[in-house]
Amino acid sequence: MVSAVPVFYDDVEWYIAIVVWIFCLVLGAAAFLHCVVQRADAFPAIGTMSKTIWLAMIIGGEFFTAISPSIGLGFLGIFPLIAAGIFAVYLLDIRPTLRDAVDGHGSW
Repeated sequence: MVSAVPVFYDDVEWYIAIVVWIFCLVLGAAAFLHCVVQRADAFPAIGTMSKTIWLAMIIGGEFFTAISPSIGLGFLGIFPLIAAGIFAVYLLDIRPTLRDAVDGHGSW
């Protein structure tokens, strides 16, 4: 019986998963580096969780993203996707608000 799916489909899916996994790792590194250099008193000023909590979530997400292939969850298991969500929230929501608070261009 001939399969309708080409043989190279599995290879393409694997390469895409690796690219997305590496993107998640880079996104986490960017979020970590930005969070580390921010002032700790700016986080409560914008009404979000403390710097320590954000760092813990980002480091935990980065750790579970990095080890997910080695523990048998594959490159796009549940941990890298949850971590990418944490990284995206930090970089797309918290980071601009912190920038506005520190530069003095915010609404406060």
